[in-house]
Amino acid sequence: MINNIVILGIQWGDEGKGKIVDLLSKKSDFVVRYQGGNNAGHTLLVKKKKIILHLIPSCVLHKNVTAILGNNVVVSLKALLKEINHLKERNIFVQKRLILSNSLSLIFKYHISIDQAREDENRKSSIGTTNKGIGPAYEDKIARRAIRISDLYNKSYFKKILKKNVEYYNFQLLNFYHKKVVSYKKIFSETIFQFNQIKHMIGDVSSLLNSEMKNKSKIIFEGAQGSLLDIDHGTYPYVSSSNSSIGGVCTGTGIGIKNIDYVLGVSKFYSTRVGNGPFPTELSDKNNDHFSFIGKEFGATTGRKRRTGWLDLVILKRMININSLSGLCLTKLDVLDGLKEIKVCIQYFNKITHQKFDNYPLNKQDWKNIIPIYKIFKGWKEKTRGIKNFDQLPKNAKRYINFIQKFTHVSIDLISTGPERDETIFINHNLKNFI
Repeated sequence: MINNIVILGIQWGDEGKGKIVDLLSKKSDFVVRYQGGNNAGHTLLVKKKKIILHLIPSCVLHKNVTAILGNNVVVSLKALLKEINHLKERNIFVQKRLILSNSLSLIFKYHISIDQAREDENRKSSIGTTNKGIGPAYEDKIARRAIRISDLYNKSYFKKILKKNVEYYNFQLLNFYHKKVVSYKKIFSETIFQFNQIKHMIGDVSSLLNSEMKNKSKIIFEGAQGSLLDIDHGTYPYVSSSNSSIGGVCTGTGIGIKNIDYVLGVSKFYSTRVGNGPFPTELSDKNNDHFSFIGKEFGATTGRKRRTGWLDLVILKRMININSLSGLCLTKLDVLDGLKEIKVCIQYFNKITHQKFDNYPLNKQDWKNIIPIYKIFKGWKEKTRGIKNFDQLPKNAKRYINFIQKFTHVSIDLISTGPERDETIFINHNLKNFI
């Protein structure tokens, strides 16, 4: 019996996790975000109605589900309230079914200002952040100067540590980056006003989840970014600032690893990434145009055009092993419709040593020397959009899917054939217990 599922991306994000969480959370009791901030963008499409979420877990369309933000999520109260109000305007009310960990760290104006200043300073070699203050907020956490949401209950204590942090960042903004400083008094008054609107949502998430697991509640854990953006296991330094891989689930919520029943890794049938960093299979030809416009590959948070490329199975296998996947979910099969041929990377070739290899480069410089080696499949002319039965797929599509499963040594349990909830093929029918 599967009660607790982790749904995580195993590429650079934008894999379609939002749809899968929304789909599988129908009969869930809780959906828990375990890392990241409002730099993520999860797009849901239900009955042609598009909803983009940045902080709140992708379950809010189901009125019976409680959403939780774990302790390793960094939160801008301004962004959170904006999202809550945006949902309210669409008659989706989350105030009584959203729980915030009392240990989560907050994002303030000075985090955003320093984030933007650094990107401006290092424009030629920038990481390509969303300028939401995520990285600096995590830096504060590691440096033990972060302000947690529970610190706001004591106004005098909050005022003391806020003033110290504002002085620290204003010195950098003024003297090093030559940027405008931020107002300590304004941040204080705005934060207290915002806090009063959400303080009823704060709770002990770890105790709650462990108690609910004993009661056999159905719980889904979701990450904000894909595993290739993990601070330790991603394409460093072009990564996010937290652990988006499987380890982040436990540290980001306070639950034990033995309580996880099933881990579902989500990948597109091709590859995309936003921002800078290595991308061995990146395209710049007509196929890039096809993926961009047919796949609508533009960032939900920034609107930036995503870089596109063929599926990279070398990278995928690395992420499968790191995350100890129970099964795979592959998305956007319908985007491949009409292509004459489909490539998939199965090895790398080193331009310097002239050797083939199957490993994931661990050094930033090594990425520059590799060329992907492809296996080529024939495409198909038939439309796969909306197909719900694997046997009804075109022969060439099934051949491509079966190769991925054989190469990665992990079962493909779910296939998305379109953005709507019901445009999905269930191969592992145990997952249907959640819908």
